[in-house]
Amino acid sequence: MRILKYSERENIPDDLSLLDEPLLDRKQAALFLNVSPGTLAVWDCTGRRDLRPFKVDNRVRYSKANLIRFLNEQLKEK
Repeated sequence: MRILKYSERENIPDDLSLLDEPLLDRKQAALFLNVSPGTLAVWDCTGRRDLRPFKVDNRVRYSKANLIRFLNEQLKEK
């Protein structure tokens, strides 16, 4: 287990149960959401969509629970 630097602690999800599930990389998350990895990168960079990604060793990771939450929010908006 890697010890987080103080500046990295903001990337820890509020719901610690998310730490028990496997994390998806950008390619896997894009496949799950049926978008391209490039689209996902733009969403993260611009904050256009709230996917709540967090970094693990300089890599972006996504919780499947957060992706499902995002999809449910999109369905409610329609």
